Amino acid sequence: MRIPALILLLLLPVAAIAQAPPPAAAREIEQLFTALQGSGCTFSRNGSWYDADKATAHLRRKYEHLVKKGMVTSAEVFVDLAASKSSMSGEAYLVRCGDAEPVPSASWFSDRLRESRR
Repeated sequence: MRIPALILLLLLPVAAIAQAPPPAAAREIEQLFTALQGSGCTFSRNGSWYDADKATAHLRRKYEHLVKKGMVTSAEVFVDLAASKSSMSGEAYLVRCGDAEPVPSASWFSDRLRESRR
């Protein structure tokens, strides 16, 4: 009875490693972080506006949490699960660049992803 539990404990680190996103997805997600951080845009989360550095830090924490759970399989999944809305309130995130009208962050990130793939 103790041997199966020991085997499970030994396999847990392997399972955590196997849950990392594919390398191509991880690169694209890093490109999205870089795009936001260098954009000069502001980011709305739960009714408050944040600069790009704070927004990037917040999204990076969400990303790391999802990676630990093995939930990030692509950049699109990252955008959908982490970068489009608050996981607490369900409220959509917005991105505002300069004097332009705010746009849903899902659209902003999807556009950056499309651009990076060209």
